[in-house]
Formats: sequence, structure tokens, C-alpha cells
Amino acid sequence: MAPELKYDEKGLIPAIIQDTENGDVLMMAYMNESSLAMTLETGYTHFWSRSRQKYWKKGETSGHVQEVKEVLYDCDADTLLIKVKQHGAGACHTGERTCFYRKIK
Repeated sequence: MAPELKYDEKGLIPAIIQDTENGDVLMMAYMNESSLAMTLETGYTHFWSRSRQKYWKKGETSGHVQEVKEVLYDCDADTLLIKVKQHGAGACHTGERTCFYRKIK
């Protein structure tokens, strides 16, 4: 693990999830040190839910899991970029392939 990562005052770091096959940004969620460790250990994305105050594995109920291919962090060490192979129909809880499907007009 990268010890130089900068977590916020709540112990969280944003994680951008990108499709390794086509570069689409699938979603953004938060991780803490434990969920990042779970992600690295299992090879599948795990996050910290700020609203539910608990850990969750992406796709644990839908089966639309994210297989981790690469974990990078930015120049300020305060944001993660996780490249994944998305299994199943999509990453968004709405059923969309990506969470970024709406435009501001």
C-alpha cells in the first residue's frame, strides 16, 4: 500500500473507477485505509459508505462486480484512480452502465 496517501479528516479518500477496456469513468466512491486494503487483497472494489456507515463490496447484491486491474493515485496523493473490468450490466445502482449518464444543459 502507498503510505503517502492523504486521507481527509474523516479518514476517506475519493476513488474514481474507470473501465480499463474503453476508458469510461464508471463511478466515484470513497475508500478508507481498510476498504483499500480489502480491495488490494481481494482484487475487487470495496468502499466505505458515508450514508450507511459501513463497508460494501461493489456488486455484492447485483453481481455486477468490479475486477481490479490497476490502482493509481494522483500527484497530490489525495485521489485514487482504480482501473477495473466491469462485470455485469453496469456500475450504477440505477441500472445504467456508468453513474455519469446525465448532462447539465
